[in-house]
Amino acid sequence: MHIILLHNRDHELLQDDPGREAREDVVRVAAALAEALTKGDTLAEPLAIEGDRLDFVDTLRRRQPDLVINLCESLAADSRGEMAVPCLLDALGLAYTGSSALSLGLALHKPKAKELLCARGVSTPGFRVVERLEDALAVDLSWPLIVKPAREDASMGISGDSVVHERAALVRACERVLREFHQPALVEQFIAGREIYVPLLGNQPRRALPLTEIHFGRTFEDRPNIVSYSAKWEAGSDEYRDTPAGPCQVDAALEARCVQVALEAFAALDCQDYGRVDLRVSPEGVPYVIDINPNCDLHPGAGFARAAASAGLDYAALAARLVEVATERAHGHPSHRRKGPGAPRRADSKDRNLLAAGG
Repeated sequence: MHIILLHNRDHELLQDDPGREAREDVVRVAAALAEALTKGDTLAEPLAIEGDRLDFVDTLRRRQPDLVINLCESLAADSRGEMAVPCLLDALGLAYTGSSALSLGLALHKPKAKELLCARGVSTPGFRVVERLEDALAVDLSWPLIVKPAREDASMGISGDSVVHERAALVRACERVLREFHQPALVEQFIAGREIYVPLLGNQPRRALPLTEIHFGRTFEDRPNIVSYSAKWEAGSDEYRDTPAGPCQVDAALEARCVQVALEAFAALDCQDYGRVDLRVSPEGVPYVIDINPNCDLHPGAGFARAAASAGLDYAALAARLVEVATERAHGHPSHRRKGPGAPRRADSKDRNLLAAGG
């Protein structure tokens, strides 16, 4: 079996990139998965998309891999380009892991995702969208609030100052998002409570892996208990040190509610294969969806892999299961049947050089 691990390599493209660490991480994920999957008759090779170059399409068309593991989270350091990759893979008739372009686009457009959740009756914090700074003056939600970029993921743009308790701080937080990210700000009601993640794997059936919870340490005694960008990516920071993800100790009833809400949210966006739904659970025990992460981080040290390990799947077994899940789903779908000539073959030296070069 020939597998190509398609990933973005654009972390050096922008001089002042607020998401550099997140974009750089995907290169390591591709290498780890390639090592885990390459054995026996299976060859797994990373293929980088360099900036906004699309020459990877010719490589894929020529190579006709059995499966593409889609790890792309941006194009040209722009997260909005993430949804273009599944469109191209569909056009090539190639099977791939993870969610479709529509699901990725909806998940990245947080206000649209929340509108869908509300329409489906899935609990999510009340929200408003600030497209111009004047809009912040009209926000009529109950305090406190949290301000995020409307079209980013991986905690980009989130800091301790994102949680606000009065109008002037709200205006400042919205101004920062508008200025630094050149996109609307999403203003949500801040749910004070536990932060619980529900990892999901499979399609029919889809099951939850063991739940994990963020445990906020001493650094957060006098600041909002949120997973900021520093807490997620800056390994040397106090916030990173004091936000370990660990086992979630909940009673059976609350666990069932969390899993059900996560499954409903995943289905609302028509996500597939694998992902993670992030919840805030109020002191009253109500789970609120704060983020849906299709194609979530597959780094060996990230939460999804750790949850899989708790369920008895080591990293190699998890990688194999992801291949199996995607193959089962794609089997028989006309849009994913092979269009290229002949059976797949191993990459020759010329192709390997092209793969290494990202073209």
